[in-house]
Amino acid sequence: MVVEERLFERGLTYVGSDYLSYTLWEEYIGFEYKHQDWCRIAMIYTRLLENPILYLDKYYNSFKELAANRPLSELRTADETAAAAAAAISAVSEAFDKATEGVVPSHAVEQSAKPVSAGLTEAEELEKYITIREEMYRKAKEFDSKIVGFETAIGRPYFHVKPLNAAELENWHNYLNFMERDGDFSKVVKLYERCLIACANYPEYWIRYVKCMEAYGCMELAENALIRATQIFVKRQPEIHLFAAWFKEQNGDIPGARSAYQLVHAEISPGLLEAIIKHANMERRLGNMDAALTVYEQAIAIEKGKEHSQTLPVLFAQYARFLYLCPAKQEKARDILSEAPENVQLSKPFLETMICMETMFPLLKRIDYIDTLVEKFIVPSSDLPDSASVAEREELSSIFLEFLDMVGDSSFVKKAYDRHLKIFINNRRSSVLRKRHGEDLYSDKSKLAKSDPSAITSAQTAMGAYPSAPNQWTASYAIQPQSWPPVVQAPVQQWNPSYTQPMTAYGSYGISYPQTSTPIPPTGTYAAYPAQAYPQQQGYVQPTAVAAGHAAPTAATTPQVSTVPQAYYGSYY
Repeated sequence: MVVEERLFERGLTYVGSDYLSYTLWEEYIGFEYKHQDWCRIAMIYTRLLENPILYLDKYYNSFKELAANRPLSELRTADETAAAAAAAISAVSEAFDKATEGVVPSHAVEQSAKPVSAGLTEAEELEKYITIREEMYRKAKEFDSKIVGFETAIGRPYFHVKPLNAAELENWHNYLNFMERDGDFSKVVKLYERCLIACANYPEYWIRYVKCMEAYGCMELAENALIRATQIFVKRQPEIHLFAAWFKEQNGDIPGARSAYQLVHAEISPGLLEAIIKHANMERRLGNMDAALTVYEQAIAIEKGKEHSQTLPVLFAQYARFLYLCPAKQEKARDILSEAPENVQLSKPFLETMICMETMFPLLKRIDYIDTLVEKFIVPSSDLPDSASVAEREELSSIFLEFLDMVGDSSFVKKAYDRHLKIFINNRRSSVLRKRHGEDLYSDKSKLAKSDPSAITSAQTAMGAYPSAPNQWTASYAIQPQSWPPVVQAPVQQWNPSYTQPMTAYGSYGISYPQTSTPIPPTGTYAAYPAQAYPQQQGYVQPTAVAAGHAAPTAATTPQVSTVPQAYYGSYY
């Protein structure tokens, strides 16, 4: 039995405060229930109620049920019983001292002592016992309400080689931020250890753990976490080794920092540009300029042996910057830049660095040399692969023009500007013109659907001659004669004089919509519909008809039968 209890206690030491540790607590309680050790069960419940775990309400109700069914003497531990007895004795002694201050009869002392001893009943002691644990439960529930959102967002609390999704990684960061603001060191450590189970393959969480422990002043925990990260969990990732080198340098372990950089250079990621730059900068901070230059030179020598190295151009540029900042090394910096084009393929970042460095050098500007390199890069050639985009070449040409505008004379500026116009601006304008031509062509095609003025005029003339023709269409459709049964022409409605605007204001819509006042005789097709009679109204004088020399019908005009073919369908039918 002692062995099992020790195992349970060991497990609770590691994970007893975890949100999902309820299964371990439940197993422990069930084990003690089998042996009916009520005092130990009550002690387990007391410890459990201090932790904001899942199903905390259930365990609180179970504890109250236990306290209601068992006597208080079986629930208290020996220490709690002794403490309660000592508290009772102290209370009686204090009451006795107060009662004996001054001249008080002995029977009064006895009477004053009776209420104190009588108040320490078992029911009151039980209520006090439960109240203490209820306060623990209340605090735990309050904290649980703050972390339940983070806990429910943890989809995978165990380790797996598959990567976590972005939402889960962000949730861990937010949870750690909250716990660090809370300020409880033990909870912070517990949460970091939980996090590093699920996020063991992510260096940023190890780095964060080390920095947090360093901020708390626990260097032992910080170094332990760094060792686990660099030697076990993320030992093949250069990011953690670069951080280890920086951390050791900050804490005075210079040999350890050099060893971390050498490990990256030799095994983890040979030729890593970030490691080379940081290593050289560390040596410069330590005052070892020769060692810093050696780091660059060894890296450049190694990259020269590689075919089509992508690191070499940036390495040359960075080495030149480093030399420029060193005293009496500016001439060597220019020599490094002059050596680079023989060993690297020209690129925009490298040439941009060369132009920038040439601007800063207090020496005579090598405009001819740089102009040759820029022209070789921006002018398309069949000998060199076109690795750069048009946008990159144009941007570099613009940078070179700004450089010449500051340090060059008018002849160099004219030459570069003419080349820039020829390669980029003129070609761009041609493409824009081709685009505009295509848009205009599309616009012309769309205009074909519109009518020409001659068609509109002819349509308006025809409608002016026959103002009473029903079912007139707009002038954008060509008029075709159709043979329809003759209908009786009815007088048109006389409109209010305020609406007698000239029809010319509606140029392409020169038509009228008369309202008939007499029924139209039904044809054979529509014979099933009864004819409707409307009251006779006065007619409307159409300006178009008057302009065309035709008399418009008036109210006195006798209705006539129209025999003129009517326009119904347009030219598209």
